[in-house]
Amino acid sequence: MTTDTSHYGGLRFMRLGMLALAAGMLFGVIGGFQFLFPEFLQELLFTKTRPLHVSLVISSIFLLAIGGIYFYLPRQCRLPLFSVKAVNLHYWGFVVTGLTIIGCYLSGRFGGREYFEFPPVLSIPIFLTWILFGVNYFCTARQDKEPWPVYYWMWGTGIVFFFITYAESHLWLIPYFRENMVREIIVQWKSYGALTGSWNMLAYGTALYLATRISGCEKYSRSRLAFSLYFLGLFNLMFGWAHHTYFVPSEPWIRTFAYFVSMTELFIFGKIIWDWRASLEDWQKNRHCNAYRFLMAADVWVFVNLGLALVISVPAFNLFTHGTHITVAHAMGTTIGINIMILLASVFYVIREELPNEIHARCSSQLRTGFWLANISLAVFFVALILAGIGKGVYDGTSFQEMMTGIRPFLFAFTLSGVTMMIGFWVILWHGFRLMGQILAPVRVAEPEPA
Repeated sequence: MTTDTSHYGGLRFMRLGMLALAAGMLFGVIGGFQFLFPEFLQELLFTKTRPLHVSLVISSIFLLAIGGIYFYLPRQCRLPLFSVKAVNLHYWGFVVTGLTIIGCYLSGRFGGREYFEFPPVLSIPIFLTWILFGVNYFCTARQDKEPWPVYYWMWGTGIVFFFITYAESHLWLIPYFRENMVREIIVQWKSYGALTGSWNMLAYGTALYLATRISGCEKYSRSRLAFSLYFLGLFNLMFGWAHHTYFVPSEPWIRTFAYFVSMTELFIFGKIIWDWRASLEDWQKNRHCNAYRFLMAADVWVFVNLGLALVISVPAFNLFTHGTHITVAHAMGTTIGINIMILLASVFYVIREELPNEIHARCSSQLRTGFWLANISLAVFFVALILAGIGKGVYDGTSFQEMMTGIRPFLFAFTLSGVTMMIGFWVILWHGFRLMGQILAPVRVAEPEPA
């Protein structure tokens, strides 16, 4: 007799997400060196490394979040998946499409916009598999007859709005948008800003799910504060993109209001996690030490990024910072420091739940080393980008080469810290990938002896 393996699809998604993250960081480091040394790996031009880096890292966020949802619903929420076959189709559709996209990038075939620069025709399988995911999720979650906790709502909202915003990001294919530069830029920035909100919903929902499970208390997923975060996140998803459009004609109050909403969302999320941390007993922290560690790192990065975002939201400062390395610092701080940390917490929560203590404990010291190396390097990386951005923003000369020479020491620090950060994350990802592989190994229960 075999054990129920309906949750295995989620584990495969999570492992694929770890591979995508590891590869995405490698291309990011290559791009950093190419920025300093244009001759470095000339055959793999910067025009290829950047889309490879961006697409792989963003894909890893979705893969890890999707994997968690496919795992938690049948395994821990006790909701049988509506269709296990749809999970497998989703997985293999993602694999085949992803490999095709990588092949297009490496061969120099582009055609998309912003985060997804691959030929638009490859968006068709992404839409189709996402429909499978959405139908599977809602048909599974509706089996829960109790009022939904907030993480169900967040996951569902993230799924729906990804579909809407991803479709909107393809409006440039219509001549009405493509033939007007201002119109196309507004739609592009709006759609991708809202797309960020969709993966935030998936990640924040996962964080609140973990908080509930680790504490054993449902109040974090059913409190007024949690639902305030949800509605603020929903509002920010729909309107928070406006603060990206300072240089596109629009009313100033729209940008200011959008910034206020996004900052409030970050503050409330940070407060929920901080209050949750204070409520835990020592045994709860120790039982899920790795997941707890990553959630705490995410919370610290929430407040760091909140501080930076408040500064760059001031129009007078934004005039100097927009489009500089400070914008990159904010993007990297939120993507790596918040989203990736939350999703790695999910990975190690699953490992701790599924594997015996002795297997889990063998790599704790190495994981701790990787954790601190990744976070300290991210801090150096973050500061170096801010200093480079300040140098670029205040430069009032006319020579681009002179300006780049002035900020070059900060770019060296940024690139070297990127290497050490990648090594730290690789240590974490290797152990997560290996241990999750042990969970996926066939488990068979011996048939009982006849009486």
